[in-house]
Amino acid sequence: MNITELKKDDLMIQVQMDFTKEDYADKKKKLLNKFRREVDIKGFRKGMAPMSLVEKTHGQSALVESINELISESLDNYVKENNLTILGEPLPNEEVESKNDWAAGENFTFVFDMALAPNYELNLSAEDVIPHYTITATAKSKEEYKSNILKQYGKLENCETVKEEDFIVANFEQGETKVENTYVAMRTIKDEASKALFLGKKSGESFDLNVNEVFVNEADRAAMLKVKKEELASLDPMWKFTIVEVKNYVDAVPGQELYDMLFGKDAVKTEEEFDAKLAERMAAEYAEETDYRFILDAREYIINKANITLPEDFMKRWLFAANQGKFTMEQIEQEFPAFAKDFRWQTITQRIIKEQKLEIKKEDMLEQAKKLAKYQFASYGIPNVPEEYLVKHAESLIANENEGRRIFEKVEETKVLDYVRSVVTVEKKKISLDKFQKLQ
Repeated sequence: MNITELKKDDLMIQVQMDFTKEDYADKKKKLLNKFRREVDIKGFRKGMAPMSLVEKTHGQSALVESINELISESLDNYVKENNLTILGEPLPNEEVESKNDWAAGENFTFVFDMALAPNYELNLSAEDVIPHYTITATAKSKEEYKSNILKQYGKLENCETVKEEDFIVANFEQGETKVENTYVAMRTIKDEASKALFLGKKSGESFDLNVNEVFVNEADRAAMLKVKKEELASLDPMWKFTIVEVKNYVDAVPGQELYDMLFGKDAVKTEEEFDAKLAERMAAEYAEETDYRFILDAREYIINKANITLPEDFMKRWLFAANQGKFTMEQIEQEFPAFAKDFRWQTITQRIIKEQKLEIKKEDMLEQAKKLAKYQFASYGIPNVPEEYLVKHAESLIANENEGRRIFEKVEETKVLDYVRSVVTVEKKKISLDKFQKLQ
């Protein structure tokens, strides 16, 4: 066996591996003996077939398997002996491999490309300046925030006549077919002439309408008629439409019921306290947004400073091979800039974690999972969850393979960014909400 380094630079190394019969003979013999013991060949008791026959029926498989095993061992040894850190997996040169004569040949040659982990400098200090924004809340922004909260916790109430933003509970009839108590949102009707058919109508009124013309969105139409989307084409579009109820959306009214729902029983008792709590919540949400912006700015700054050069052609080939045809080369080309940026950041993250000996502890994972759990409960309108339920749900998130991995990666990034904050200069900048949104 002979391994020759064909070329090497800062990013790539290419090696040639030459194998003779002596190199793989023992491995092949062991495989053939294994096949002899395990396979059934007609006319012979199991394990008693002549080796010449086993060679004839399984020799090719034994040769390929023994060569592949030899290649894997040789590459692993080469990487260890030369103290290499490689990216992805070694990729074979298919042109060289195709010249091997597997049927009659005894000597085999392979060439492999290996990408080397990039060398780069990363010396962060107080000379590195990264901005961190603080959004200044104005009276107007506080009023808008309060208005949005009141809308979010509003409810539908019955009203007399149909208006632009109302909801209609209606029955659709066509011969003997009747679809009862289906919801129609006026805002989904874009055509003004179609909208005019409903405006001013009251409960109990009926009229004929062409559902294809009025409800042009097929998914909405199928939901209203309670049929599958593919069934629409076979339906007569003319239906009798009867208004059962007219409802409009009414904002919530500040009061004890709303206060208790948002902040827990008797935590807030007056509208002044309500406004103060909303200001706290708004400030916390602003802080989350500006912290996220700091993450983006810090990542961008550090990636640019590290200036990591990647073997892009190799990595594209590796992505194509590793995903086994799930993506075309065109798709990989299109998505590669985002992949490369994320890869560079992961490379930097792992280096900082290793050099600074940053630990990911169980309590770090649980705390991050609780934040995610709290957000999930809040999105379902449950803002105040008892601690025991929060912890239980957080633990179930960590136990989930995908969620647990995402939580771990988030904790890793948080640890890294805490370190970054401790060594760079964080430049505090005040900014209005409008300007911050434009920045985003």
